[in-house]
Amino acid sequence: MNKTLHDLKPGEKGTVLKVTGDGAAKRRLMDMGVTRGVEVLVRKVAPLGDPIEVNIRGYELSFRKQEAKNILIK
Repeated sequence: MNKTLHDLKPGEKGTVLKVTGDGAAKRRLMDMGVTRGVEVLVRKVAPLGDPIEVNIRGYELSFRKQEAKNILIK
């Protein structure tokens, strides 16, 4: 079973396997640089789990829980 970005804890790294979701949401994530093979480091998770701050391609991004669940990680 694959993990999602939502499953990673602060300080953990993963490599993007696939971005799922509908067309507009998927396109938005891919436009931000979330593509297959890129390494993602989880920096912080808010106390209630939303948002999740990550480092990807040398810059910081924040994702909502639902967006993070659409990013499959290995």
